[in-house]
Amino acid sequence: MNAVTVRVPAKVNLQLGVGPLRDDGYHDLVNVFHAVSLFDEVTVVPGELSVAVEGASIEGVPATPDNLAGRAARLLAEHLGVEPEVAITIRKEIPVAGGMAGGSADAAAALLACDALWEANLPFATLMELAGTLGSDVPFALLGGTALGLGRGEKLTPLPCSGEFHWVFALADGGLSTPAVYAECDRIRAAHSERVSWPHESPALLAALAEGDAEALGAALANDLQPAALTLRPSLQRTLTAGRDFGALGSLVSGSGPTCAFLAADATHALDLAVALGGVGVARTLVRASGPVPGATLL
Repeated sequence: MNAVTVRVPAKVNLQLGVGPLRDDGYHDLVNVFHAVSLFDEVTVVPGELSVAVEGASIEGVPATPDNLAGRAARLLAEHLGVEPEVAITIRKEIPVAGGMAGGSADAAAALLACDALWEANLPFATLMELAGTLGSDVPFALLGGTALGLGRGEKLTPLPCSGEFHWVFALADGGLSTPAVYAECDRIRAAHSERVSWPHESPALLAALAEGDAEALGAALANDLQPAALTLRPSLQRTLTAGRDFGALGSLVSGSGPTCAFLAADATHALDLAVALGGVGVARTLVRASGPVPGATLL
């Protein structure tokens, strides 16, 4: 093959339950992932290992082999016993440092693309295992759909999901560091002497997904990292409030933020909501998407 392109989706966390801090510095999570129709495309061609990044608002994305996509290529090459001779081009649409796993998505896409370029044809389970060593969100970017993630989020179980859900995403200026948001979450809990229990998946949320009930899903959305993200970026509270005032069925900070996600009743409602939010200037950009969608896919 001379070139391979993979399309890979963003994710929104419908539930992010954060357990106590573990001895290894991580937290046990309950993470309900939902892949949405906001995509990056990763193209690989034979050549010296390199990474190029294209698209709007790509400041801060390393255009070097240290990019997570470059690390994915090296990891796969090491697994196969070959040299990582591949030039990688990432065309970004997923927000950078926006809590929608754009970097993880690019790593998943690079794994799948290099597997095809080098004609390795590894089993999907092997790619998933390699993905888990790159980061907690990388396996879901390969899997897509809707899934329950446990452990650090990498232990995935697909979830039944009926119909289609419609979203509006409010993109903020600048990003938020995921480690900084987790650290702030720990600080807030310690300051309030909060007894942190082990998280559990929400029966109401899982039932809403299975039944395709957007109103019930909106009421069940939850993110334990949201207070920390709002502390680090207080302006997000105005964004969330505006979305609720304009009739969103549910709203939350996506992952570690700063992207805010709003659930709409249908595609028309999503358009109306995006227009209303755009009129009050609470976001840098507003984008509409739907889910669930498949994970990383060869084009």
